[in-house]
Amino acid sequence: MASPDSGACAGGGTSRIRSRRRLAAAVAAVVTVGAGLGLRAAMTGDVAKYGGDALYTLLIVALVVLVAPSVTAWKAAAVALAFSWGVEFLQLSGVPAELSRHSVAARLVLGSTFGAQDLLWYAVGALSGWCLVAWSRRAVVPRAVIPGR
Repeated sequence: MASPDSGACAGGGTSRIRSRRRLAAAVAAVVTVGAGLGLRAAMTGDVAKYGGDALYTLLIVALVVLVAPSVTAWKAAAVALAFSWGVEFLQLSGVPAELSRHSVAARLVLGSTFGAQDLLWYAVGALSGWCLVAWSRRAVVPRAVIPGR
């Protein structure tokens, strides 16, 4: 049976599938940023902090799919989790804290202080991203037509 990535799907070739995936990833990225800003505006404390951590990694999943639309769901989630954890561990060096003092963008992207519990919430975001990408591929990409079935 042909996979959804093979281009042998009914209703379109590989380029149409990639275009739809990129569009879905771009929309997901915008929605995720909006959700993060809304969460920060509406909530405080642990809900805002840890929800923001999960949304941060979910955003990275969307950006990975935007850049590489043929990537598998688990690879997109793994790359996002590795990136998020890398940024978190970089905070042990003090470099992000210094950059965050001078730039709001650096503070949003790099954070400032290491928190071991953040690692768990990044994993929650990666798992959520994996589920959403896997679900969207089943829901959006038509199955291959197999004669005789």
